[in-house]
Amino acid sequence: MALNEQLYSRVVSFDDIPDEVARRGITRKAYASDEVMIVWNTVEQGLEVRPHSHDDFDQLVFILEGEADYFVAGEPHKMKPRDVMLVPRGTEHYIEVTSGPCINIDIFVPPRADYAHLTSWVEQLVAGQPLTIGVNA
Repeated sequence: MALNEQLYSRVVSFDDIPDEVARRGITRKAYASDEVMIVWNTVEQGLEVRPHSHDDFDQLVFILEGEADYFVAGEPHKMKPRDVMLVPRGTEHYIEVTSGPCINIDIFVPPRADYAHLTSWVEQLVAGQPLTIGVNA
């Protein structure tokens, strides 16, 4: 069943969405429809930076809490709460938290296929079960 059909007219709090430890210093959780994905990242100061790029989609970055230098194509962009920036597809980028932890909300259109497991909690929501993610979900 499509995500949209399962989520129509359902209020979900990000506080109730389970998260995963992506690696030491970063956790993430996601809400997605069939067309868009929102990923809530909690990023600790001192996180090992890992420059990367995405060829299939642009990435919209929104800082909710904390401060960071967000590097795009080697250029740092100072970001504070309520700042937003669009990272073009195919462009190397990474975040370096300067005051944190930093809550970084990423929006992807279309949803990232490699993050689809982060929405496995939707089936459990519909079934009235406790929400979890991962292999045991």
